[in-house]
Amino acid sequence: MTTTNPPAAPTAERKARTRRQRFARTWNPVDRTLLEVEDLRVEFHTRDGVAKAINGVSFDLHQGETLAILGESGSGKSVTAQAVMGILDTPPAFVTGGTVNYCGTDLLTLDERVMQTVRGAEISMIFQDALSSLNPVFSVGWQIAEMFRIHRGLNRRDAEERAIRLMERVRIPAARERVHNYPHQFSGGMRQRIMIAMAIALDPHVLIADEPTTALDVTVQAQIMDLLKELQDESRMGLILITHDLGVVADVADRIAVMYAGRLVEKAEVFDLYRDPAHPYTLGLLESIPRLDQQGERLNAIGGLPPNLTRIPPGCPFHPRCRFATDICRHDDPALLEVAPQRRVACHHYDQVLGQNLLVVDQQRLAAGDRELAEGDQQSRVEADQQREEGTR
Repeated sequence: MTTTNPPAAPTAERKARTRRQRFARTWNPVDRTLLEVEDLRVEFHTRDGVAKAINGVSFDLHQGETLAILGESGSGKSVTAQAVMGILDTPPAFVTGGTVNYCGTDLLTLDERVMQTVRGAEISMIFQDALSSLNPVFSVGWQIAEMFRIHRGLNRRDAEERAIRLMERVRIPAARERVHNYPHQFSGGMRQRIMIAMAIALDPHVLIADEPTTALDVTVQAQIMDLLKELQDESRMGLILITHDLGVVADVADRIAVMYAGRLVEKAEVFDLYRDPAHPYTLGLLESIPRLDQQGERLNAIGGLPPNLTRIPPGCPFHPRCRFATDICRHDDPALLEVAPQRRVACHHYDQVLGQNLLVVDQQRLAAGDRELAEGDQQSRVEADQQREEGTR
């Protein structure tokens, strides 16, 4: 009599692979849309009242694309990322509306057990402060290897070998010798590389980088951003870059979403937005960049303060700080409308804002050493002005 052995229990690796295949089957192969966030709303219940931290935010992300979410501290950038990852502290935070559609599945409808298979394997995140994000009592190798032990079911030895290869991939010198070092034994830039290694360990389709260059010097910032770009090119993953650094955005982003007081106020392709911003807040951010021809002059700044999210003023939330504001801005909250292909803005007077900031792109290029391109643009504008003058004679 032959006996049939019972089927083996599914390993963690098999479970994770099955989960990835289910997502892949519903992925749209035509437009390569990875992530679609629609009308996302998040509230914080505090002693001072209900703070509307995210108020109707919508955006999408495609394969191989870098989307930068830009704004001041408190604008809702990080809360948006945490809502997508499903890691908000509840309470006090509550998602009150919207959808987060990843490859055909609304992540907001998944329970925590299923979301644990999505985080890291499908969507991963690099957090702001590497030192506080890493566990100080475990070696960095142990923390990286944990990803493989939990999600891939590898034994300790194989997981550590994978961790060493990842450390080498993110260019940590002497990775095999340093795999047992602790976070405090690494510099800030090396700790950030450890965070990147953990984030890409399971080859996610979407990577969210929340202020990945905070507290790093300029040289190390450039190295980290170059590394992220290289890793993105290798895997074609979608990258969401959360930052307030306009220089970083100009160098790496394909599209930009500008946030203010928990809502999107402008979305555009990076060159269009830097060349000619359509929202007064975006214009103010760009005007605040120090320019090479402003030596000895007072720096431009946006007057006033961001609103209290528990007491957002009626109308446009930016109107108390806006030099273009009129009565309609104080009463009617503008919708985010498409004003040109691939361009949306929430402003009643966007037509007055356009054309106010023509030299910003030139200054950005000059600062980057691309003098010939900047001078070429300037010459083109001079020639265009001459042609217009001749046409009016």
